[in-house]
Amino acid sequence: MKLTLIGGGGVRSPLFVMTLLRWQQRIGVNELCLMDIDERKLELFGGLCRELVHRAGDPFTITATTDARAALTGADHVVTTIRAGFEQGRATDERIALRHGVLGQETTGPGGFAMALRSIPAILGYAELLREVSPQAWMYNFTNPAGLVTQALREAGFERTIGICDGANGGQGAVAGWAGVEHRRVRAEVFGLNHLSWCRRAWIDGEDVLPRAIADDRFLRDHQGLFAPELVRRAGMHLNEYLYYYYYAERAVAAISAERLTRGEEIVALNRQLIEQLEEIGVQRNPERALRAFFGYEQRRGATYMHYARAAGEGSGESVVDADQEQLFDADIPAEGGEGYAGVALSIIEALEKNKPLYTALNVPNETAIAGMAADDVVEVSCRVDGSGIQVIPIGAVPAPQLGLMKSVKLYERLTVQAIREHSRELAVEALMAHPLVLSYSRARPLVEEFLQAHRAYVGDWQL
Repeated sequence: MKLTLIGGGGVRSPLFVMTLLRWQQRIGVNELCLMDIDERKLELFGGLCRELVHRAGDPFTITATTDARAALTGADHVVTTIRAGFEQGRATDERIALRHGVLGQETTGPGGFAMALRSIPAILGYAELLREVSPQAWMYNFTNPAGLVTQALREAGFERTIGICDGANGGQGAVAGWAGVEHRRVRAEVFGLNHLSWCRRAWIDGEDVLPRAIADDRFLRDHQGLFAPELVRRAGMHLNEYLYYYYYAERAVAAISAERLTRGEEIVALNRQLIEQLEEIGVQRNPERALRAFFGYEQRRGATYMHYARAAGEGSGESVVDADQEQLFDADIPAEGGEGYAGVALSIIEALEKNKPLYTALNVPNETAIAGMAADDVVEVSCRVDGSGIQVIPIGAVPAPQLGLMKSVKLYERLTVQAIREHSRELAVEALMAHPLVLSYSRARPLVEEFLQAHRAYVGDWQL
């Protein structure tokens, strides 16, 4: 089996490889092809990936290429995780949005819109090439904004496409951690959109234990700490962490604005430091030291994720880069890493290839799962996956507040896809006006103009 990772020169590729090493025998991968347009990063992070595989006894081969056709030819499964515009594009998006007093987060609101402007054309290009050279392959899209990109892929007729997100099963993981059981022992009912979803039920051995979990202060403290306990209990559901940006909208903007650096600017600085250190170390000359530098980077990157949303760090003005810019990255090399998005993709591959039933939340067309949503709306919903394919699990009616928010954001998504397809400024403005974190025409129009100007190299010229 050939598995291709589009965006294989990204900083998360070694983590993907660590997960694949645990899954390789179960799914039978003999080649992982890393494809990226950045030859420098592909060499560095591809080298780290090869070292990890070599340390594990070389159970599969790693190939690397900047040629998308070569990477996709003969592929059985493809994971897409690209960042069109690179990290600087994200940082630019954040600053433009914050200047207009709205959220710049890379997947939600205007930041997600700007990223979609760049991501969707690029991913559609890979999908078209994949359909030409390997039409039976499955594509798992992790490129952000994942749900919106998957909506564009489905509207363009790419049916063997699934949107994946490690956060989609957050409720399942939270309940498993609270109950002290294995993740797969919990069956969860999830509905919503990507980064806008709720877990309504969670069964262990046939009992819905979520009400007991929500009643437990420890569960709320450990697994829903971004939200006031009364908010979670009023909803009666596990809340996806990205709902913070909707339920605390003005607080989120204020806290992020108080930071010296945005998250995107932090990542730009951290990635630059890591690449400089890896080049100085020499991945082939000193692979042990290079891996220690990489895992030190990972620790620092994760240290302040959404820290502004937590009581201790909110609006502190500190950043992960400010602490000690001169310190070299260094950490022990872990025996294994977390599953992340790689675990989601690989578990689906196992279910499809080995006919091992899997229950998980994915971004797929709604069909008739969630009452009130259209059949071709890509939603984040519980699914069963096996050798016959993917079946959405009926959810039925959902509460009016959740449905109303979903429908508003889905309108924004559908308008965004249409605007990108037609290169229409007017539709783009309508799209941002529909988003509940923007709404205002007086904000939407200048945002569209500034995003189009900033990313003209990626989006081209748009009509008035």
